[in-house]
Amino acid sequence: MADHLIAIGALVLVFTLSTFTSVHMGALALVAAFAVGSAVADESADDVFGGFPGDLFVVLVGVTFLFAIAKNNGTIAWLVHAATRAVGGRIALIPWVMFLITAVLTAVGAVVPAAVGVIAPIGMSFCVRYRIDPLLMGLLVINGASAGGFSPASVFGSITNGVVERNDLSGDPGLLFAASFLFNAALSVIAYFLFGGRHLLGRRADDVVPTTDNPGAPGAPGSEPGIGGTHATGSAQDTGGPATATLAPAVTETTALRLDRARVLTLLGLLGMVAGALFLDYNVGLMALTVVVALTLVDPDSAKGAVDRCAWSTVLLVCGVVTFVGVMERMGTIDWLGDSVAKIDSPLLGALSICLIGAVVSAFASTTGILGALIPLAVPFLMAGDVSTVGLIIALAVSSSVVDSSPLSTSGALVTANAPEDVRPQVFGALMKWGLSMALLVPLATWALFVVPGQG
Repeated sequence: MADHLIAIGALVLVFTLSTFTSVHMGALALVAAFAVGSAVADESADDVFGGFPGDLFVVLVGVTFLFAIAKNNGTIAWLVHAATRAVGGRIALIPWVMFLITAVLTAVGAVVPAAVGVIAPIGMSFCVRYRIDPLLMGLLVINGASAGGFSPASVFGSITNGVVERNDLSGDPGLLFAASFLFNAALSVIAYFLFGGRHLLGRRADDVVPTTDNPGAPGAPGSEPGIGGTHATGSAQDTGGPATATLAPAVTETTALRLDRARVLTLLGLLGMVAGALFLDYNVGLMALTVVVALTLVDPDSAKGAVDRCAWSTVLLVCGVVTFVGVMERMGTIDWLGDSVAKIDSPLLGALSICLIGAVVSAFASTTGILGALIPLAVPFLMAGDVSTVGLIIALAVSSSVVDSSPLSTSGALVTANAPEDVRPQVFGALMKWGLSMALLVPLATWALFVVPGQG
């Protein structure tokens, strides 16, 4: 028991230090894996590295590499322009366009912080021009990222489905994606009418005098260096703390509206990757790298700098946490924890406890790290067969991701950073209240919707 408590203490320390200091969670997790593995579990370096998730490494590198090329060649800009033009100037639909675009980006493999980092500055520029509540826009962007985040081709989906598959549990990737999408869409409808969406109905762009035509003007999103405006560069990190938004080099409206060969091939590659994951069960990472190689051969310029824009921070985070969880699994700590939860007299109460833990911790830390650590914790509990495996996986996944709206989580921090400067403190406070309320309400809602009906 002492060994298990040491391992659990190390995991808590990893999450705590990475939340309140600048030390990277993935690096901390690898150090913890080495320390606990060698000092407590009597493992060699080869044993520790045996738990390194090579499959997830390929998925993360492949999809973020492809996403970087899609930004470079203007495919993402084309999608945004095409979608916003499609609404015909109806202001009430603009937040929903941002929701859908962000959902599509994460569904085809974009890392959630990167997708929010791309769309949040664009969405906030619409807020400035058309007097849309920044909180409304920010929540729909964040919820859109979560809505698409559990597709079989996405990072969250790959982590969740991979853990389920490795533990021989009965998963349903399609149902997980559908349930997550619908839940986030319903939550967005509530947020839409709570934060001013009703006042947008019937308004058109031609009827509104924009407050500024320059999103980079003082007071507009991204007007401060390092805040994350429309010309910011760098990489959004999923470390659970504030991050800066990332965007590809600016694309003019004229070039963005032209669908050239590179963009057509990129769109076909993205569709092919999603179709292969959904219908043919192909490896997402290998398919993404295949598309990357093909696009690089056709358009070498679009690949310049793309490797640097891969989500290396997220790669390190996920692989580090999963490696440490592997040490805990071999020690028997995960089984011990799961058995402890399973001993709770009421299986339903145990399931609710797991969802609450996932939501509360994820509101202050990394969702990708939480998914990699808590789903294995639920495995022994699920083996008892008292609750639906698919139902609890869905409830845990949704509970852990919806709270990304907290400004202490990366997506919420990105929205706060890109909000107009004069309302940024109010947006931070509102997102804090919303995020913490979600940490309490969403586990109850998902538990009631997905777990209770499937109790064995």
